[in-house]
Amino acid sequence: MNTAEQIYHSVRPLPEPLASEVLDFVSFLKERHGLAETSNLMAAQAQSLEAAWANDADEVWNVLPAV
Repeated sequence: MNTAEQIYHSVRPLPEPLASEVLDFVSFLKERHGLAETSNLMAAQAQSLEAAWANDADEVWNVLPAV
């Protein structure tokens, strides 16, 4: 049995609230390691919006600290 199957069999009998926590943790790990689908979407958006962000009117925002 591979790891994904072991995880499935471990999570399957859990009550829904606990299974939901496991799913949240998986999402966290995917995001942390750049494997989430949102990472690709965010990169695509940043590239397409670069021209809109790189203008003199928006220069004031460049001095804000990154979050």
